[in-house]
Amino acid sequence: MRIEKEYRTKLAVGDLTIDRRDIEMLEAIDRHGSMHGAADALERSYARLQNRVVEIEDALGPITERRRGGPGGGGTELTETARDLCQQFDRHNAELDGVARVTESVFEGHVSNQIGELATVETPIGAIVALAPDETVAVQVTVRSDAVVLTDPDESPGEDETSLRNQFTGTVSALEPGAEVTGVTIGLEGERELRALVTRASADRLNLTVGEPITAAFKATAARAVPADTA
Repeated sequence: MRIEKEYRTKLAVGDLTIDRRDIEMLEAIDRHGSMHGAADALERSYARLQNRVVEIEDALGPITERRRGGPGGGGTELTETARDLCQQFDRHNAELDGVARVTESVFEGHVSNQIGELATVETPIGAIVALAPDETVAVQVTVRSDAVVLTDPDESPGEDETSLRNQFTGTVSALEPGAEVTGVTIGLEGERELRALVTRASADRLNLTVGEPITAAFKATAARAVPADTA
């Protein structure tokens, strides 16, 4: 017998539970501009879809509003309440998916300079500013994938414009799309790799493609240096 963990994103509003089908319904209404169009696209009955809208509105207030007719005809659009609900659901879904998929990248190096808790560590991918214990020379630096921020190399801010002290430009070497988050592997100097975890929306916005350049950045406080095992 195989036992697997399963996570399903749900939002509770009083006695009402919002699940993925409800969000798909709202997204379809927004995409097609009408409840009839959404029902056809989702292959659901219009009556059931309308009843579900009414149930949600009884708990949250208006989530749809009629658009008056004109040259393009009338229709239905989402209210800000509905859009906020979709965003909350996506954030929660990404958090659950991300928790299960967070990994760490590890880089060996040596401390070249230290001021207080922050140390500059020389590694095969370049210098990394990280939190480090006092009087340590040989270290391993770990970086959690959910702490890495990806940007287009042409749009990356300068070091004096961001708190992300560590910035490295490499090439996307692998993508692992999930329901709400995408795992990204970035090839860097010294044939080393850095892993990142980004939301589906961010992956789409960046148009992440294997073989294309990408800039990965993370804060000094997101990098942890621990004494290396020299045994």
